[in-house]
Amino acid sequence: MSIIMIDIESDGPIPGDYSMISFGAVLVDRTLDKTFYAQLRPISDKFIPAALEVSGHTREETLMFADPKEEMERFLNWIETHNVGKLMFFSDNNGFDWQFINWYFHHFLGSNPFGHSSTNIGSLYKGLIKDFRPNFKHLKRTPHTHHPVDDAKGNAEALLTMIDEMGLALDL
Repeated sequence: MSIIMIDIESDGPIPGDYSMISFGAVLVDRTLDKTFYAQLRPISDKFIPAALEVSGHTREETLMFADPKEEMERFLNWIETHNVGKLMFFSDNNGFDWQFINWYFHHFLGSNPFGHSSTNIGSLYKGLIKDFRPNFKHLKRTPHTHHPVDDAKGNAEALLTMIDEMGLALDL
C-alpha cells in the first residue's frame, strides 16, 4: 500500500471555476523524503484575492507558472515511480484537496489514479481517540506555512505519530 499525503493551494473554492495554484505531496514512509511540488498556471480568469493571498503568490506570478497538464503528467509519473500496491490519498482537508486533484486529473489526463476515495486524517484521529472535539494538529512537527509540501509533511508526521505512538493499525 502507498499512502500519499497531499495539500493544495487554490485561488477559489471550487475547481474549474477557480484554479489550483500549487500542490505538494509526500509519500508516507519512515523517511518522508519522497516529495513532489507543482505550481500551476491558472485555468480561469476568475480568482478571489483573499484565497490567492493564502498561497503567498500574486496573480501576476501565477500567470508564469507551469502548464497544468504538464504538471499533472509529471505528478502521475512521480506517483507511478513511488507507488507499491494500493494507492491511497490522505489529506487534512480531503473534501477540499481531493476535489481539486480529482478534477485536474480527470480534466487534463482523463482519469484519477487515486480513484474515488480519500481519507481525512482529522476524522481518523477523532475516531482513534474516540472523541470528536480535539484535532490532531499538535502531532505535527513541521510548521504549517501554507507551502503545500510543508503542510503535507506535517500531516504525514501526525499520521506516523498515530501509527507509532497511538496504536493506529496501518501498514506502510
